[in-house]
Amino acid sequence: MKNIQISIIVSTYNSEDWLRKVLLGFNSQTFKNFEVVIADDGSGPKTKELLESMSKEVFYPIVHVWQEDEGFQKSRILNKAVVACNSEYIIMTDGDCIPREDFVQVHYINKQPGYFISGGYYMLPMNISKAITAEDIKKQNCFNIEWLMEMGIPKTFKNKKLTAKGWISKIFNTVTPTNASWNGHNSSGWKKDIVNVNGFDERMQYGGQDRELGERLFNFGIKSKQLRYSAVCVHLDHKRGYKTPESIEKNQGIRKETRNKKLVWTHYGITK
Repeated sequence: MKNIQISIIVSTYNSEDWLRKVLLGFNSQTFKNFEVVIADDGSGPKTKELLESMSKEVFYPIVHVWQEDEGFQKSRILNKAVVACNSEYIIMTDGDCIPREDFVQVHYINKQPGYFISGGYYMLPMNISKAITAEDIKKQNCFNIEWLMEMGIPKTFKNKKLTAKGWISKIFNTVTPTNASWNGHNSSGWKKDIVNVNGFDERMQYGGQDRELGERLFNFGIKSKQLRYSAVCVHLDHKRGYKTPESIEKNQGIRKETRNKKLVWTHYGITK
């Protein structure tokens, strides 16, 4: 494996149409020295077939990390994917987030020892998610607000996520009211820091397992950088069938304990 500077973990589960668009998004990146590690939580053979055909189409190496389908076990597959990464720095995103052409570049130039980066996303409705073609990704139409408005996107402040450039985006990054948390769809950090807190808590199912990892990184002394208006991806629409009140409640309990006890290590992570 040549000296890869960035590993990108993309989580997926049986959604080949969306994953294909995401992989094409990575094929349009201005920064080229990276690998994509697919964290596959039990998809059927169609995902494997897609990855085999896309491997011939894209310039970057694809590593497929797969586990049996045992319900929503995203934390477990993400831990396996972290171990499989061949570089010291990891970007994490989801198989329904198309990265803008400067996505990897922005993470790469802003990475800093002792920090993780928290990026943003721009949510698209289902009709536009479906309408985006390979050509639209290549031409970056899906990040062009005029094109999106022609497709029916309303005029709102959140459009600034796509239009803010240069110093304007820096100002928005600074004044945004949200905390710089670890977001599963768009965050990056050092592999050693993630391993030092033992990765994701595998007891956690849907809802907040990424935030909980971020909370342990904070407890470990890692700070965060807010790049919501600079590290940009568009989020394709999908159903969330695995979101249950029980899983949310259980996860909130685990997060509360992490915060109250200032926990750094999970006993349910990479190392058992």
